[in-house]
This record gives sequence, C-alpha cells and structure tokens, in this order.
Amino acid sequence: MDHFLYRDGHLMAEDVSLAEIAAAVGTPFYCYSTATLRRHFQLFDDALAGMDHLVCFAMKSLSNIAVLKVLGESGAGMDVVSGGEYARARAAGIPADRIVFSGVGKTREEMAMALDGGLRQFNVESEPELRALSQVAAGMGATAPITLRVNPDVDARTHEKIATGRKTDKFGVPIDRARDIYALAATLPGIEVVGIDVHIGSQLTSLDPFEQAYLKVADLTRELRADGHDIRRLDLGGGLGIPYTRGNDAPPLPSDYGALIRRTVGDLGCEIEIEPGRLISGNAGILVSKLLYVKEESDRRWLIVDAAMNDLIRPAMYGAHHDIVPLTEPESGVGQTEADIVGPVCESGDTFARSRPMPPLAEGDLIAFRSAGAYAAVMASEYNSRPLVPEVLVNGDQFAVIRARPTIDEMLSRDTIPAWL
Repeated sequence: MDHFLYRDGHLMAEDVSLAEIAAAVGTPFYCYSTATLRRHFQLFDDALAGMDHLVCFAMKSLSNIAVLKVLGESGAGMDVVSGGEYARARAAGIPADRIVFSGVGKTREEMAMALDGGLRQFNVESEPELRALSQVAAGMGATAPITLRVNPDVDARTHEKIATGRKTDKFGVPIDRARDIYALAATLPGIEVVGIDVHIGSQLTSLDPFEQAYLKVADLTRELRADGHDIRRLDLGGGLGIPYTRGNDAPPLPSDYGALIRRTVGDLGCEIEIEPGRLISGNAGILVSKLLYVKEESDRRWLIVDAAMNDLIRPAMYGAHHDIVPLTEPESGVGQTEADIVGPVCESGDTFARSRPMPPLAEGDLIAFRSAGAYAAVMASEYNSRPLVPEVLVNGDQFAVIRARPTIDEMLSRDTIPAWL
C-alpha cells in the first residue's frame, strides 16, 4: 500500500496534488510520502513484536537526511555502508547504538570515524578486514563490537546483480570457515564478538532462500556457543521484495517474514536485527516527469520525457519495470496505444519502457514513475551535465523540498581550471 492515489481525477501524494508540487519546483522531481514510510517501517516492527529486536533501515536504498529522521523518530536503526552514510545517519539524529556498519570495503578511516562517534556493531566481511579493525580499535584504545558476515551459499533467486549469498559473490566469509575466523576474533585486541550476520540479496519474492540461510545460521549459532563464543545477536539482513507491477502476485508480507524468523531462529534467545530497505522506501516514492515531445515514425511511437537514465537508472541497469501513470486520471474505458517512454540522454539505453500501453498523452502532460523510492535518487548522477533533480517530502497536506535542484552555475562551480590553462 502507498499514499499516491487519484482523487477527483488528480494524482495526489497524501493530501497534496502532485501537479501543485510540479508547478512549484519544476520537473522532474522525486516525491516521498511520510505516511507510507512510517507505515512500512511499522509493518516490520510489528512482525517481530514480542522478540528482542531492532529494525535497521538499509539507507543505501534512500539516504536523504529528512527521510532518515522520519524513520528514526519511528524507532528505526540504520544500516550504513560508508562513512558518508554514517555521517548522514548521525546528522538525522540516529543514536549511535542504533547504527550498524556493513560493507565489504570499509577503510581504516571509516572504522576510526565510527569508533569515535559510536555504533552498535561492525558487520565484518573478511579476515583481512577483521585484522585491520583490530589494529584500528586497539590503536585508539577502543573496543569494536562485531558480527561476522557469513556467506551461506544460498541462491536468493533474484537479479544477478543483487544476489549476495552465493559462494561466488564477494560478500562475507564461507560459512564452513566461520568457526576458524571466530576463533581468531577471540584472540585479537580491540574486538568483541557479539553475534552473526547474514544477507543473501535484494528483491526476494520467496521466503524459501531466507529459510535455507537462517537454518544454517541457527546451526552455526549452536556450534559457536559450544566453542565458547557469546552469540547474543543475529543480524539477518534484509531483501524482501516489493511488487513493481500492480495486479501481479505480491511478494511475501513482513508478517510472513517475521513468522519465518520465529520458526527458524526464535528459540535461540538472540536479539534479532533485520535490515529492510526497498520494502520500506520503494513504494514510498515516485518520480514525476513532463512529456516533452511525442515522436511518431512509421509503426513506432516515442514519448520523450524530461527525466532520464541519470535520474532513474534502474531500467537501464537492471531492466527494471516501473509502472508509469499520468497525473490526470484517464477516463474509464479510454483506449491505450503502445509507446516507448524515453529520456533525453544521448544513449539508446535511456529507455524507461518499450511498447508500453499508455493512455492518450500530449506535450506538457505530467507522468509519474511509481515505486521509485528505493535505489533511485541515491543512484542518480549528473551524466550529460544534467543537474540532480530535487527531492520533496509530503506530510499530510504539507510538502517541503528536502534536496534542492542545483543550478547549472552551482554544478559548474565544482570544477576547477588549473593555473597553467
């Protein structure tokens, strides 16, 4: 469920007309719904009710500080994967003891930054990283709480580029080597083992891969405890998918996911952490764009819009589907004509949809790309020297720009011509 619905023929964001926002800020722009963000977080929190748990938002999916503040005030922790994300979480007021630091390539500078500012734990991904963290922590006279991310060799059955739990993926350590690395961790200065971490991928539409991975983690927990390790926390990652196409079979619900967690690891007495991103933010955001031209040649029809692959790269990068709808609700029974929806970037890859049935549209009409809250604005670039588009947050009948569109002069000002030119 989201809060982008037609009312009296106009697509609304909660109680604000998206056309009104377009008139105020121009197009294209991203718009997020506070009510949807809060509701989706609450679904996960409720799914684990009665268990000692923390829902950490995977902020790589959407990292605007205002959005993080909304979720933080609802009780969310944050899963960060860089020093910049750590700084954003702290700027949003997220308490240090609710921040988990993940990622395969943490630098020593990032380790020191998080140790100095405080955090809940590092999710360590390799033996070399473990040794580096020990050196950094010991050198600072600090103790780094850690989980070790184990790779369970489970196929998440998702897109190749977002599967992370197979032995051929770069993430984590092979689960059959975990006991040796935990034994090493117990001997290293500045390291405190607190639990186990696992994450097998994103946009999962079945609970079966989760079950396979979590049962392996449960067995490992018992083995590590028998070895003398105090395993009191299980970080089970995220990855539950969302429906990008309305009307199709929906992925499992957070309540089903919570029941699976109880069934597989609930008897271990561990604190449970999960790191959902897409399911919290995906349907909480849309991208609004304007139709620039309708181009028709022989049997082909193109709708050329002012958003481009640099603004929303998911279709070009993953072949991803986004429902595309007009801001003015089509009349019931109106006919549709197939069209390619494309942007202005000088690449054929700048195509959002091919042969998509669309209602009648004319130059100047506004459209919305649905389910654009996750891995959208965060992956945007200034390719073709196109300024980043603004982000807008709606709360009831109010809206605010939470990241402004830079001017071309502001964009150019970041370049510097050396003295010899």
